[in-house]
Amino acid sequence: MDWIRGDEIGHGGFASISLAIPNRKLSPGLPQIMAVKSCDLSDSATLMNEHEVLLQLGDCPQLIRFFGAGRTVERGGSELYNLLLEYAPGGSLVDEMGRCGGRLPEPDVRRYTRSVLEALRHIHGRGFVHGDIKVQNILVFPPADGGCGLAEVKVADFGLSRRKTDLVATAAAEDDGGRGGFEWRGTPLYMSPEAVNENECEAPSDVWALGCAVVEMATGRPAWSHTASSNIYQLMIRIGVSHQTPIIPQDLSDEGKDFLHKCFVKDPKMRWTVEMLLSHPFIAVSEVTCVDALPPPPSQSQSPNSHFDFMVWDSLGPSSSTAASEREFRTEKTDSGLSLTERILCLATAGDMIPSWEEWESESWGWSFVR
Repeated sequence: MDWIRGDEIGHGGFASISLAIPNRKLSPGLPQIMAVKSCDLSDSATLMNEHEVLLQLGDCPQLIRFFGAGRTVERGGSELYNLLLEYAPGGSLVDEMGRCGGRLPEPDVRRYTRSVLEALRHIHGRGFVHGDIKVQNILVFPPADGGCGLAEVKVADFGLSRRKTDLVATAAAEDDGGRGGFEWRGTPLYMSPEAVNENECEAPSDVWALGCAVVEMATGRPAWSHTASSNIYQLMIRIGVSHQTPIIPQDLSDEGKDFLHKCFVKDPKMRWTVEMLLSHPFIAVSEVTCVDALPPPPSQSQSPNSHFDFMVWDSLGPSSSTAASEREFRTEKTDSGLSLTERILCLATAGDMIPSWEEWESESWGWSFVR
């Protein structure tokens, strides 16, 4: 695969992200612009893990697309390991929150939460745990059809993802010979109680992290009040040992509050699963139709609109009284020059014979009783 590195657009703890432009002749089928995630080959274990996870997860509309991996020699002879990924023009949810004044309106929170849940259903269904769900790892894309619809989001950054069975074995291996030493994985503000206490990062931990992301989307602030200068171990005690849970935003709807209560259950066995949350009313959002895609309203026509040749009549329009509306109905002229009342009378009679409505049961008129 032949491509050219462009400007750097992001930088993480172990990798940088730049734009990448493919050679369309040598690499047909690739988008016009991609993102390349790179790090030194000597520090590429996490990036290589992300490569393997993406290969096994396969395609999913709610996951960032993966185009390939490889090594390059750059920066004065440094050998880099690179992942070529889908470029997100909208940045992450952090950028989207900034564009919306610091936090997202609840309809957007609902839609984005549903998309992340659908991504997690795919991830968990393939036997993996994401391990680092947070607003920084949820990327924003324009509508898939390129129209005027709503923005979409996709889950990215699988460097800490593992198979569920591997996580248990790894946690046991890192117990440091029973001395209690272990390595915390993930972002502390999004870690679940079991991840803090037992180094256990299974599917329920992704649900807890999603709840933290929902709080941050809705408020513009982390789910836990914690500053960069605060003691990280105090935060870990609050998450893992205390009975505290993140504060539920008060201005969130009742459905949103209940959704978060289901995510912030301390016992992972009692916490709602992704499948259960996908049925929650908070994310049961009706499909929104693009206004520009609606057909134009039909124009008024001089052709008859019914058997009675009525003119276009707004029955809900303003009227001074019922009697005034009735007078208007009786005197309004049709295209034939008759009033509406005269036109109905003409259609309801045979020649100049006017039926007697009081004698409707008479066989001479051929009336039939219909319920």
